[in-house]
Amino acid sequence: MKTLRLILGDQLNAKHSWFSESDDNVLYYMAEMRQETDYVTHHIQKVVGFFAAMRNFSDWLQEHGHRVLYHTLDDADNQQSLPKNITALIEIEQIDKFEYLLPDEYRLDEQLQELCEAIDIQTEAFDTEHFLTTREELSSFFSDKKTYTMEYFYRYMRKKHDILMVNDKDPEGGKWNYDKSNRKKWKGTPEIPHDKGFRKDVSELVTLLKDQQVKTMGTIDAKQFRWPTSRTDCLAVLRYFTEELLVHFGDYQDAMDPKESFLFHSKLSFALNTKMLSPKEVIDAVIETWEKDKERIDISQVEGFVRQILGWREFMRGMYWLEMPGFRRSNKLDNQNKLPDFYWTGDTKMNCLHHAIKQSMDHAYAHHIQRLMITGNFALLTQTHPDEVDAWYLGIYIDAIEWVEITNTRGMSQFADGGKIATKPYVSSGSYINKMSNYCGDCQYKVSKKTGKDACPFNSLYWHFLDDKKEYFKDNQRMSMMMNLLEKMNKETLTAHKERAHDIIKNPDAY
Repeated sequence: MKTLRLILGDQLNAKHSWFSESDDNVLYYMAEMRQETDYVTHHIQKVVGFFAAMRNFSDWLQEHGHRVLYHTLDDADNQQSLPKNITALIEIEQIDKFEYLLPDEYRLDEQLQELCEAIDIQTEAFDTEHFLTTREELSSFFSDKKTYTMEYFYRYMRKKHDILMVNDKDPEGGKWNYDKSNRKKWKGTPEIPHDKGFRKDVSELVTLLKDQQVKTMGTIDAKQFRWPTSRTDCLAVLRYFTEELLVHFGDYQDAMDPKESFLFHSKLSFALNTKMLSPKEVIDAVIETWEKDKERIDISQVEGFVRQILGWREFMRGMYWLEMPGFRRSNKLDNQNKLPDFYWTGDTKMNCLHHAIKQSMDHAYAHHIQRLMITGNFALLTQTHPDEVDAWYLGIYIDAIEWVEITNTRGMSQFADGGKIATKPYVSSGSYINKMSNYCGDCQYKVSKKTGKDACPFNSLYWHFLDDKKEYFKDNQRMSMMMNLLEKMNKETLTAHKERAHDIIKNPDAY
């Protein structure tokens, strides 16, 4: 029986059981397609990163004795559509059975199901053998609960997989969560170890995208590409994180600095989301490092990282499959405004936004607090339509695949789901940004001023948002303190806030 097996660009799992032995009757198919480059405007580093990783994986498969057909973007036989390419291959290669790994995007899941219904041969779907949960596991876990609280799911995952546990029931160190220890502002010390990473020449791929007129955003140094595009690269990044950065990761995971794009963050999200690394091996490597050096590495550093991978990442994936496809249309706060033009340039006088956006354009990267409390915060406070925010986040970050992007953006950041993922909107005035970052000192606007032309725009936007959306939050217990403060605010002060907020929302690119 001749079998065609599809491998998507985010399914580069060398440890998958498919690849344990070669079979001349199995043909693996991979393709660079316009349907994937064009459904949203992507950062150029994202497209290059995926194509480079796919090509490396194809080479690895062939080196291990597997038959591979790989369509480059400019291949004459590439019809730039997954169903068209698969249908043509089935006929040309006289395929008897089509197999694929379950996609992690609803869009591709639908497309492949429709394809399987249309073709007249046997088909079968397989698990990617990557995640620590099934698609439906989170739904089952919360089936008898009123709310989807990530912390409870995280504890369940800790117990189930025996991670940072004592006697199968108690958390290591006596606490489940060390989040309060993960909120330090970085003030220049401790020193961030020099990145010993690799730099790759990806000029060929950059030229390909230019010749094929693929529309992208952001910048790239084609001679010094810094993202991992092979399993060997990914393991090197993991070693650098565990050996050099883990010791301070938890302390400064929420910190922001204009001169340091990465601080103590792992830079492993692209490696994980393409499946070049598995979440279990990453968690194991972190815990193993800690167990060997407990005198130097505090458990709070380790738990903060494990929570992101074992808790948040698996939680978001479960919420995606629970809530799709309706989730991508949710807009519970009825926000309708356009995203400011400066989100594509960084040309704004607001220092925090300038640096967070410029960093994103330069590196296709920003860490979770920059995404949540800078760019996401401003988009929500200016009441931007979630569709606009989704498209920007999905395109700009190298690790952005819809299952993880849309849940974090439309759910947590924009509160568009009405509170299914986040129990309150993640909005703040300038004071939080000043507390967690080094952006405010050199800003044209004064974070300490509440109103006036030189006051931080976040201050007026924050109070205007609370007042404008107060009907949505009147029964939200986690918002009660701020709503009480709003109620007690001097009416003239509130009016001043709202007038300035209206001016900002009307013309955000002037700020």
